[in-house]
Amino acid sequence: MTEAGLFTRRFGVLPRSGAPAVVLVHGLGLSGRYFVPLARRLAERGAAVLVPDLPGTARSRAAVARAPDVRQLALALAHWHRSLALAPSLLVANSVGCQVAAALAASNPRMVRRLVLVGPALDPGASGRHHCARLLRDAPREPLRLLAVAASDYLVTGPLRCAASFRHALRDSAESFEANLAQVRVPTLVVRGAGDPIASRSWIRRVAGLVGDGRTAEIPGAAHAAHYSAPDVMATLIQKFAATEPGGPA
Repeated sequence: MTEAGLFTRRFGVLPRSGAPAVVLVHGLGLSGRYFVPLARRLAERGAAVLVPDLPGTARSRAAVARAPDVRQLALALAHWHRSLALAPSLLVANSVGCQVAAALAASNPRMVRRLVLVGPALDPGASGRHHCARLLRDAPREPLRLLAVAASDYLVTGPLRCAASFRHALRDSAESFEANLAQVRVPTLVVRGAGDPIASRSWIRRVAGLVGDGRTAEIPGAAHAAHYSAPDVMATLIQKFAATEPGGPA
């Protein structure tokens, strides 16, 4: 269904007005479809889960005339969150979605209760060419079903918009991503698949060190989309993290 202009998938109990929810934020050019396995696991454990397609992508493609930059995506996500009258939410983001989540947490801290950043990209130490090479190295490590979903989503979003979104993400990585992370004060879990060639172990440690209360985790046998290939493990990590005291061990 469409919520505040964004196509949104709902799982589990309906979030009451003023009640917290788990919000899943997809990566560049994709839709929320590749979060469905994780959303179902979280819903089975009692969570209210919302998965919007960000403006300009997939089933929210018509929400805007051109590809928004990271700041505009964060503003749109904040408007969506406000329109649904949600309490501060647990945001789970993947890849470039982590840049959107960081921008939202920095600009609207009262909307975010906790952050889970899965395979955060793009790290500012690499060029666009290097990021593309890393993405190509990742593809054979992901499940074939995920590659089919991603290919379909990229076609719906459109190659020109995907390319524009990539340029926006590179600019945000160089100019704003780390600064936004440094403004995040909520407990943050940074996760990578052990086989992820995009988000290195040293990079996720840096991300966790930039936020005010960060910790890291690694999932064996998974790559960049660890939430898709290991949804049960990821759901357990999120559930355990949500129950920890701020500043405590993950």
